[in-house]
Amino acid sequence: MSSQQKPVAGAADTTDPTDTTTDTAGPRPRRLTYAAALSALEALALVVGGVWMLVLGVTGDDRQQAVTGGITVLVLALLPLLAARGLLLRRGWSRGPAVITQIMALPVAYSLLKADGLAVPAGIALAAVAVTSLVLLVNPATTQALGIRGPGRTQESDQR
Repeated sequence: MSSQQKPVAGAADTTDPTDTTTDTAGPRPRRLTYAAALSALEALALVVGGVWMLVLGVTGDDRQQAVTGGITVLVLALLPLLAARGLLLRRGWSRGPAVITQIMALPVAYSLLKADGLAVPAGIALAAVAVTSLVLLVNPATTQALGIRGPGRTQESDQR
């Protein structure tokens, strides 16, 4: 406790600084489960795309570029995969990577929408998943379930 903070009379300090669990009791909200599922779906799509690029690279002419791209996409698949796991476990840190993944997906969806053929439906699907995930991730119920309080809010001000 710093010298500027004064303990409240009669209140015992029961907080454990090593405790990494959130103070969220009860069942996980469905919105949080849906957001985790959408992040896992994006991770799966990235894994499939990365493996596809690797296979094309091994069997094609420009091996180095395709293999490098495939490995890059496989590594990028870790971000939504870790975010999905964190969301399922109700970890507050997991919302950041999940939101970043959705924001990165929006320009990709836009570029797919500008393309021809099969890319257009893929762009529509990616945009729908990204926007839906963003809505689910910024929902107040999701924020509360993850134990995120927001700027300037402390446990004491939340209890008032």
